[in-house]
Formats: sequence, C-alpha cells, structure tokens
Amino acid sequence: MKHSLPQKFNEIYNKEAQHAYFSPGRVNLIGEHIDYNGGLVMPCAITFGTYLLINSNQDNVFRFRSLNFDENPEITIQDSYTKDGDGWFNFPLGVIDHFTKDGHKITGLDMLFFGDIPIGAGLSSSASIEVVMAYALNDLFNAGYSKLDLVKIAKSVENNFIGMNCGIMDQFAVAFGEKNKAIVLNCDTLKYDIVPSNLGNYVLAIINTNKSRKLVESKYNERVEECQTALKALNKELNIHYLCDIDTATFNQHKNLITDEVVRKRAQHVVEENDRVKLAADALAANNLAEFGKLMYASHDSLRDLYEVSGKELDAVVEYAKTNPHVAGARMTGAGFGGCAIALVKEDEFENFSKELNIYYTDKIGYAPSIYQSLIGNGVGSELAASAE
Repeated sequence: MKHSLPQKFNEIYNKEAQHAYFSPGRVNLIGEHIDYNGGLVMPCAITFGTYLLINSNQDNVFRFRSLNFDENPEITIQDSYTKDGDGWFNFPLGVIDHFTKDGHKITGLDMLFFGDIPIGAGLSSSASIEVVMAYALNDLFNAGYSKLDLVKIAKSVENNFIGMNCGIMDQFAVAFGEKNKAIVLNCDTLKYDIVPSNLGNYVLAIINTNKSRKLVESKYNERVEECQTALKALNKELNIHYLCDIDTATFNQHKNLITDEVVRKRAQHVVEENDRVKLAADALAANNLAEFGKLMYASHDSLRDLYEVSGKELDAVVEYAKTNPHVAGARMTGAGFGGCAIALVKEDEFENFSKELNIYYTDKIGYAPSIYQSLIGNGVGSELAASAE
C-alpha cells in the first residue's frame, strides 16, 4: 500500500505530493507500569507506522484525508483550533494548533495520511500521527524545534488538546527510535541510552488479543494510588521521591513498613521491574537473547501475580509461548487488561508459531488473536522509504 500512496495522493488532489514523511508505532520491550514511579522503560520503534504525504495549497484551508478513516474535513486557517468530536483528524489538528499558538504561520496544506498500525492494539497510533505531523510542520515551515521539542509538543497535544492523560514514552519512542536499537528511558528526567538490539535470527511477534479494554483507565488510576500509598509508607524510614529510587535489596529491608499486602505486592513489582530493565539492557548489549527472554517471562509473571494487570487473554499468549522452543521470551506490553503481548520468535518459525498460537488461543479464549511480524525500526523521518531502510 505504501508504494501506491503517491498515486493515491495524485488521484485525490490532482497534483503530486511535494513531501513524504513516516513515523512508526512502538512497543515497550520491558519496564511496565513503572513510568509513573520514576523508573526506566525500554521501548523501541516498530516497522509499522503512519505515512504522511503533503503539498501546499493557496486556498487557505487544511484538507485532511486518510485511507484508514471516512472523515475528510476541510478546515479554514484560523488563529486557534478546538477539538471536534472524536475524529482521527484531531491529532494532526492539535499539532497545527500548537504551532499556530507558538507564533508560526502555517499556510494551507493538502494532506494524505495512511497508517498500517493495527488500530486499537495499543501500539501508539495516536503518538505516531502527532509526531509525524509535528516533524512535517517543523520541516516545512523551518520552525527550528529540536526532536525533543517535537516530543514535548506531541505529548502536550495528547494531554491538553485531545484530553488523554498519557506519559511521554510513546512520543519519545516514535521520535527517537533507531533501527535494531532499543531506548532505555528515564521517564522522570528524560535521560536516555540507546542499546544495541540486534535480534539476529529472531523477529518481534506482536500479538493483539483483540479484547476490548474497558477497565484500563479505572484500574490504571487505582494502581497509581496504590503506588503512592506504598511510597508514603516507605518514607517513614526512607527519603525517596519515587519507588524506583530504591533497588530490590533496599525494598526487601523496608517492605515491612507497608502493612497492606496488596499495596506491598504492587510496590514489589515496581522495584523489581525497574531492576529487570537494567538487567535487560545488559543482556541486549551482550547479545544474550536467551537471558533477555527469561527477563521478559519474569516481567509478565510479575505483572500477572503482583501487579494484577494481565488477564486470561494475555496469559494464554504467554502460556503458549513457553511451550514453543523457538520462542526466546514473551510478555504482555502496555497497560494490560487486553491489548498486546510481544514475543521473540525465530524468523523461520514465525509462520508455524502464528498458526499454533492461533489454534491454542482460539480454543482457550473463543476467538482469534491478530499476529504481526515486526523488526525494530527507525523513528520519525522524511521520505516514504524511511520505514524500509
């Protein structure tokens, strides 16, 4: 589909596209539910993403077209913009609004978007759209923003224009991703390290459970509160800003301060998961996929038993993965209660893995998952070919 996008643009607008951009989706390889506890996460860009073809117009309007959605609004240039319903175009419109309010004169644009990220799978299609739009405007209008500025703009759009209270990991990963590399990001300070992640003869399997996630927001807020309760209890003897300011050994010395068993379990996951990210970075840097895979399984077990954000669907994927000798590791990724799991699968066994997992999952859950093959890809950039380098 991406190769026919210039032709599609021509059909819609009766002229050539002047510019083409690509921004990927992302998965978090390890480090779950610790971003709001001052911890480390390890996301990477994937080879699915959002394409944007663009040309200027003299009509004083923004024309939004997408090959994924039916809404095709034309919006007259204004001094500011407001969210209009729940349409997909609000994500790029919010970016235009931010640039406009920052004093940049944005002229008329004809735009064509196409995304091959599975919608609703928790792979950050919204961050991908925001970042590709921000990158394009920065490029076209010489706005002078750094890549980190673009990340912060995209997060601000998500929080303030769209109204979704997300962290910064998604936008950061799709902007700063590099082929065959993972990012170890401190979500508090935004300091990060790039870790070589050569998967060798393995590929990344992304498994969408296809379960709707209605509980995520309420349970998410509940977990945040439980972590705050744990932090307050530990600070009777310690002086820390976040649970991730301590390691597992220190936690074990002071965990008796947390009298509520459930709250103690939540804190244990957070502290141990943060330590796992550090070990995972070492394993990847040493090209030790077997060790990395063990840490993935340990992460999932902790999310299931201590943090209790998994579910029978995600567990079924990981249960099957453990029986397959061609899988190095697997875990749920994202907020949980549905959404996606990931697995490291030998490339030449991917087809068999998909077939067998489909049978196992459907038998256990009653409907099929969606399974995708990806590599670790590049972050946002110009040119349609950026995703395929």
